[in-house]
Amino acid sequence: MSKELSYTIEEVSQLLKVSKLTLYDLVKKGELPAFRVGRQMRIDAVDLDHYINNQKTNQRTNIKAPVVDLHRNDTKDSNNIIISGQDMVLDILGKHIEGNSSYKPLRSYTGSLNSLISMYNGEGDIVSLHLFDGDTGEYNLPYIKKILVGYPYILLNLLSRKAGFYVKKGNPQNITSWTDLKQNHIKMVNREKGSGARILLDEQLRLNQISPRDINGYEREESNHLSVASVISSGAADVGVGIEKAAKIVGIDFIPLITERYDLVILKTLETEQLITTIKGILSSRQFKKEINSLGDYDTTQTGKIIYETY
Repeated sequence: MSKELSYTIEEVSQLLKVSKLTLYDLVKKGELPAFRVGRQMRIDAVDLDHYINNQKTNQRTNIKAPVVDLHRNDTKDSNNIIISGQDMVLDILGKHIEGNSSYKPLRSYTGSLNSLISMYNGEGDIVSLHLFDGDTGEYNLPYIKKILVGYPYILLNLLSRKAGFYVKKGNPQNITSWTDLKQNHIKMVNREKGSGARILLDEQLRLNQISPRDINGYEREESNHLSVASVISSGAADVGVGIEKAAKIVGIDFIPLITERYDLVILKTLETEQLITTIKGILSSRQFKKEINSLGDYDTTQTGKIIYETY
């Protein structure tokens, strides 16, 4: 996130889905730096990013993700399950899992493709995906079929959402299409390799026969949607690729280009039978869909639908 951007306590509370009292306590303990402008307390975006990254580091240091071994028939020693992905909806899913089962959900913020590769290597339990395939125009399944070779799995829809360009208020550069990115005066900020947004961009560049070398700012990477949106808000770049929700949180304009299907993949093993049943029940529940719809900018029409399943 850019150093020029800062948030109010209320904005951070909404962003992290925690109470303002929790944030005041973190500030009081010195864990989250803050400053005052008049009577209003604010938090620098860079400090918030640093705090979030520290929490991720601590979690990875103290907790090992359970290994999925398709050849084992015994149950896991722990009820810990790893949910990968960055969307706040996954936190809501984790809350429902904890409230409806004995599983203890833990979060990994790794991008879609890297999480899928980790699942192939025996790490992670629920992988969220939004991977666009330019050759078929389809999301997720083409990548799963290539990577989870020989593994039985189920692919369930979590939701659909809009993906497109983050641009400054008023879209002063009049950026409306993928081909606009090759204009030298337009500076972009990219996502990290392996993220769904990065793959969407790279596939669109390939389809439009645009070389990454011709994109001003292609090499600059940020690790999440909010960071990209914040760079645009600060004026350090003109355009980035991401989802609609982050644009509204940061307060910039959004140019929708595609509706992406955001799915969950779970390996089918003796150990995950109950987990799959639990997830199916949550995704089909009215309460879960109601909570997702209350956030806005999400489509739950297909939530819970089995997109693909091996037998």
